[in-house]
This record gives sequence, C-alpha cells and structure tokens, in this order.
Amino acid sequence: MEGSEGAGKTEATHERIRKLAAGNAVVVFTISGCCMCHVVKQLLFGLGVGPTIFELDRDEAGQEIHAILRRLSIGDGRQQAVPAVFVAGKYLGGIETVMACHINGTLVPLLKDSGALWL
Repeated sequence: MEGSEGAGKTEATHERIRKLAAGNAVVVFTISGCCMCHVVKQLLFGLGVGPTIFELDRDEAGQEIHAILRRLSIGDGRQQAVPAVFVAGKYLGGIETVMACHINGTLVPLLKDSGALWL
C-alpha cells in the first residue's frame, strides 16, 4: 500500500510540473542562492523574457520536484538538476543547454516561437 501511495504522489508531482510547464511560455525551476540559477534568470530577463520562476527550496513539494528534475537532467546527459528550464511546455535543459543555445543563436528564435518574446 505504501509503495502505491508513493507512486501516486510522484505521479501527482509529475502532473504538477507538466501543468506548470504547459501553462507558461518559460518556466525556470531554481534554488534560491544558486549562482547558476541566477545566471539563467538574468540571461532570460536580459533578453526581455519574464519567465515563471519556481524556487524549489520554498515549496513543500520542492524535494520531490527536485528529484524528478534530477532524473530529467541525468537523462539529458547533464549533471546539474537546477536550473531546469522549460520552454513551450518542453524540457530544454540546464545552464549548459541554455547557454549553448544562446551562443549558437537558437535561444531567441525558440523563445519567439514559444510566445515568450515578441521582438
């Protein structure tokens, strides 16, 4: 019984992440005080994007969400679970992916396509 209760909680957390990501053009999952999270947020703000910021250490489900994001980041070949950036409801990645997209010129078009930028 306890195993199915834990699975139900994890499923509900997955659904919460999915709804949050789908309901906003850009969502950034962060931990307050994390310098890499700060860099991603400042990059997005500097581009004119107003992302939805979800600080894991300030939410009661933060540890469980962090565990799910850790699994996503490992599946993506990345080591850091945060910052975790979602664009147009899809997981983009962490700081390495976001910075690579910015450097190679694909980030702004992606943000425009998602409706996060109108430039």
